[in-house]
Parts: sequence; structure tokens; C-alpha cells
Amino acid sequence: MQKKYVNYAADKTIELLNIDSPSGFTSQAVDWLLKEFSDLGFKSWKTIKGGVMVDLGGINEKGLLLEAHTDTLGAMVQEIKKDGRLRVTNLGGLQPYNTEGENVRIYTRDGKIYEGTMQLHNASIHVNREYKDIKRDFNTCEIVIDEVVNDDKDVKKLGIEVGDIVCFDPRSKITRSGYIKSRFLDDKLSVGILLGLAKYLADNKLIPVNHTYLHITVYEEVGHGGSASVPANVEEAISVDMGCVGDGVSCTELQVSICAKDGGGPYSYEVVSKLIAAAKKEKADYCVDVYPYYGSDVEATLSAGNDLRHGLIGAGVYASHGYERSSLKGIENTLKVLKAYLEV
Repeated sequence: MQKKYVNYAADKTIELLNIDSPSGFTSQAVDWLLKEFSDLGFKSWKTIKGGVMVDLGGINEKGLLLEAHTDTLGAMVQEIKKDGRLRVTNLGGLQPYNTEGENVRIYTRDGKIYEGTMQLHNASIHVNREYKDIKRDFNTCEIVIDEVVNDDKDVKKLGIEVGDIVCFDPRSKITRSGYIKSRFLDDKLSVGILLGLAKYLADNKLIPVNHTYLHITVYEEVGHGGSASVPANVEEAISVDMGCVGDGVSCTELQVSICAKDGGGPYSYEVVSKLIAAAKKEKADYCVDVYPYYGSDVEATLSAGNDLRHGLIGAGVYASHGYERSSLKGIENTLKVLKAYLEV
């Protein structure tokens, strides 16, 4: 797999990371993706649910579905407090203790965007003797709006209401040593990888052996992203999501991880075996792992009653659901496995 496709995938990942898209607030990212895939020459369309379907074509009618998600963690305004601060509720598995001190954007329903910061209530150490002992949760942490507001009435005058979306700054960068650091690499990195795969196919006029579709879902972080929109001819579906990095698993950020089992149970033995064979064929740096606390789009696909075989791969990602890290090598190895699996 040529470096230009690795770099293309990384660049597109950074572009997508800079489009806010927590679960339920993904239309801007979806519109961007529709244009990106269309510009590459592939038929793409928006599902009723709001996701993106892409048809990569195929020699055989038998279908393969690759799933990744562009929705991320985020928050929603739950209460406008009397002092003008905002209490929020999480969208997906957002954790208050790793968002403290992060900059945010607040989107109102009339199109305004305000900036702010997630802070512990009474956050100044010099006046709060209990600072280090306070449990961080969504009752003790709050959004401080970067506007002159003294009470809830001032906030409402800005147009901010309960139900407005709060997005966290991803702080995306690629280091000189080839690491990618950002919030929400889960799973925008994999969406970037699928864009890199599509460009590789388009540039080289390659057609997969089996009819291959992409589904970029928009509700994975809340559990039902892949539960709909499966083409009738699909016999296998693979989630392209993050590989886990941490204690008890062997994957690193430089590798592609093939998941044999996660919190939802084992993946198809046949599909996992074929993914391993694909990795070996392309000499990809891979590992096989069991993820103890994990669920994926493709498990939602099966839970919805679809009769198919399923698998899961992804570039290694450290510090999942926090400030995450992966690498250009992880992208390269994931692309290698996908290329071999599509038999192009």
C-alpha cells in the first residue's frame, strides 16, 4: 500500500475530526462525507437514519459490508443553572474526569455557536480547599460560557436552551514521528481509512471480488448505529473501528488489531481466520486480541436480525474515549488488511 494513500487517509481524518459530530448531531460531517466519496467517483447516498452508504462495486453479487462511524462522544445541555453555568448530560460514553479543562463549542438551534470550557464547579485551587478530593461527575462539573453572563436569564438571551449540543475540541495533530493524537479517533480514524481505501480503488481502477458497500453510521456511540441499512446481498459485515491498546491486550498503535471476541461475544471464526490470512498475505503488522469492554456497529447489525458473518478490525488506539493516539503505521497496516480482504 503506497504511502500516498496512508497520508491521504490521515489528512482526511484530520479534516473530519475538525467537523463536530457527536451522536445525534452529525449532518455536517455526513454532508462532507457524501461529497468526498462522490468526488472519488462512487455512488453514495444518505440513509433515512442519517448515515452514509457507499457502493464500491464488485465482480460477484455476493456482498460485503464495511462499517465505520462518524459520530463521536459529546454532551447536551441538561440545565441552565441560576448562576449562568451549564449542567450537561453525556452523549455516549463521555467521562467527566477526562474532559475537565477542555474547550467546548455550544451549538444553538438557531445556528449560533458559543465557546466555553468544561470546569469543576469552584475550580480555583486558591479558594477551594477540597479541590483534589471532589468527585468529578456531571453534577460537580459544568460548562463555563465565554460570554458575559451573570444568571440563567443572560444565558437564555444568547439563545442557549436545554437540548443544545456541546462539542469538545478534538485537539488534532500529527507528530513528526508519525503519531496521530486527537479526541474522537474512535472512529473518525477508521472513516479516514475507508476514504483512503476508496481512493486507492478509484485511482487504480480496481473492483473488489465481492460487491462491497461502506456504511458510515451515526449512532454507534449510543448502541444502534449499524442496526439498519444492510443491502440484501450482504453475507459478511466487518466493523472497521479502533483496536484496543492497554493492559491485557497485545496491540500497539503501530499495528492493526483483529478482534476475536469482545464484550458482546466471539466474532465469526471464519471471518477472523480470513482477516488473519489477509494480514499475512500483505505482510501487515497485526495482532489478534480479545477486548473485554467493547461493542461495535456490526454487533448492532446482528442484533437487528441480519443473517450474516461478522468481524472487527482497527488501527491500534491508546486512551480510548479520552485524548487518543494512533499512528500512520496503524493506518497502513489496516489498509493492507482491507486491500487483501477485498481481493483487489
